[in-house]
Amino acid sequence: MFPPRSWGWEQAFRQDTIAVVSHSFEIGPVRVGEGRLFLIAGPCVIESEAHARRMAEAIQRITSDLGIPYIFKASYDKANRTSVTSYRGPGLVEGTRILGLIARETGLPVLTDVHEPAQCEVAAEAVDVLQIPAFLCRQTDLLVAAGKTGRAINIKKGQFVAPGDMVHAVEKVRSTGNERISLTERGASFGYNALVVDFRSLGIMRKMAPVIFDGTHSVQQPSAAGGVSGGQPEFIPLLARAAVAAGIDGLFLEVHDDPAHAKSDGANALDLKLLKPLLEKLMAIHEAAK
Repeated sequence: MFPPRSWGWEQAFRQDTIAVVSHSFEIGPVRVGEGRLFLIAGPCVIESEAHARRMAEAIQRITSDLGIPYIFKASYDKANRTSVTSYRGPGLVEGTRILGLIARETGLPVLTDVHEPAQCEVAAEAVDVLQIPAFLCRQTDLLVAAGKTGRAINIKKGQFVAPGDMVHAVEKVRSTGNERISLTERGASFGYNALVVDFRSLGIMRKMAPVIFDGTHSVQQPSAAGGVSGGQPEFIPLLARAAVAAGIDGLFLEVHDDPAHAKSDGANALDLKLLKPLLEKLMAIHEAAK
C-alpha cells in the first residue's frame, strides 16, 4: 500500500502505479476524505467554559449558514508553550469536562490535543478526535495509545519532518487496527523563528490519509516575540486559498474573537469577524477546483 521505505519521497510521489489512497471515515456528521471540505476551528486553548462555548456556537452559526461540516477544537493544556510562565489551560480533568459539555449541548464533534499516553483514554471519553501535536508526531507510545482508543486521530506533521516520513506515524496508529487517521500540514522550519509551507506535502501525504491544512500555525513565528510566538495572520487567507485549490480534505484554523488578548497563539489566530468572508471565498475555490 505504501512505497518501500528505501524510496525517497520524491520518487514515491512520481510513481503512476501508486494511486492516491482513499481512507474515508466519519466523525459524527462530518465525512472525512470524500471530497467535501470541512472545517476544524476554535480557540487555541480553553480560556474559560463561557468563552469556549461562545466560540463554538459562533463558529457553528457561520458554518451552518454556509453548509460547511464543522469540528470544534480547543486544548485543555498547551504543554509546549515557549515560556514556563505562559498560560497552559484548565488541565485534563476540567478541560475534558468543558469539551464534553460543549459536544453534548451543541451536537458538534470535538477535537483536542493529547500529550502523554495516559491522557488518551480520559480525553477519548469526552471528544471525537484526538490530535497528536506536531512536536510529538514521532512519539510511538503516544500514537499507539491514541490509536487504541478507537477515536479519530489527527496527526500534525512536525516542523522537522519530511512529508514522506509521515508514513511511519500513520503506520504506528494503524498497527492498533485504527484506520481513522488524518494528517495536518502546519509548515516546516525555515531557519530560526520562521516557517514555510511546501505545498507538495499536501499531495505527498494524501497518498497516506486525508489531509488537512493548518492555515494559522503555518503563519506562526515560533518563539519570536520575547518569550511567546509571533505570527503573520495577514497571510492566512493567501495560504488557505492555495491549500484549498491544491485539493485538501479539511481546513484547520485557530479562531478567536479578540486575538490581541488571546491567552495563547493570538499572534497567529484568525479574528472571528474575518471567518465568514474567508470561508465564502474558500468554498468558491473548492467548487471550482472540483
